[in-house]
Amino acid sequence: MEDSIKKADILVEALPYIQAFSGKTIVVKYGGSALQDPSVSRGILQDLVFLSVVGLRPVLLHGGGPVISQRIAASGQSTMFIEGMRVTDRSTMRIVNEALEGINEQLVEQIRALGGIASGLVAQHRVLLAKPHPHATRLGYVGSVKAVQIAKVRQVLERPAIPVLSPVGTNHGQLFNINADEAAAAVAATLRAEKLVLLTNVRGILRQPGEPSSLIPTLSIKDAKLLMERRVIQEGMIPKVRACVAALRQGVKKTHIIDAAIPHALLLEIFTRTGIGTEIIR
Repeated sequence: MEDSIKKADILVEALPYIQAFSGKTIVVKYGGSALQDPSVSRGILQDLVFLSVVGLRPVLLHGGGPVISQRIAASGQSTMFIEGMRVTDRSTMRIVNEALEGINEQLVEQIRALGGIASGLVAQHRVLLAKPHPHATRLGYVGSVKAVQIAKVRQVLERPAIPVLSPVGTNHGQLFNINADEAAAAVAATLRAEKLVLLTNVRGILRQPGEPSSLIPTLSIKDAKLLMERRVIQEGMIPKVRACVAALRQGVKKTHIIDAAIPHALLLEIFTRTGIGTEIIR
């Protein structure tokens, strides 16, 4: 009986948040090594199905860096990075797109297996329109988001279903590899999303690297910029924070950076008072 009462209490605590966010769009970026952990992946996708069933409108944008690196290595080619970005020639771009299309299809199938409704949107659907990256002469077919053609995403949401997007953009038929954090921020901004949630492999933004107890629960844009200048925020966290700041400046209400490995991380961040990661606000 006590366990049942505790479960009921949890649902009651979540109710105001479900009511507040019903009908609102939540863009979730999910990628990296967490994609390759079946238990973590199942938990994240269960959360997305739950969000959809209780009336929110989740949008999933996935990455796939480790899978891409494995595919490139299997083809006998090497991977080179410049400032964290994968140098992408024509043959590498083909591998990148094939790998991401495969991940997209798997995620859609897994969501459906969990009782959800999902639809994949990949490069051929031309949701992300790309422009060459400012350092394209060194990076090759790496792009930035020029525009988001959001009509197809809205069509999926109105079914209602979960859109699952690949971060490959197009420009006059040419494919471009786009950073998934940047792509998620652009999609969230175009949809005027309530929230952008970036799932990663750390608790959030830490004052002391490697020390979870130093988690910073809430940051303003001004504070985030200051922490980057002081190098408290560094390396792989920088593009995530920049993506959050860009989304906020273009109309997204709140952004979150959370650890995908925490069971039901999305539900805990969205439906509880304290959350579990770092939220960045205007």
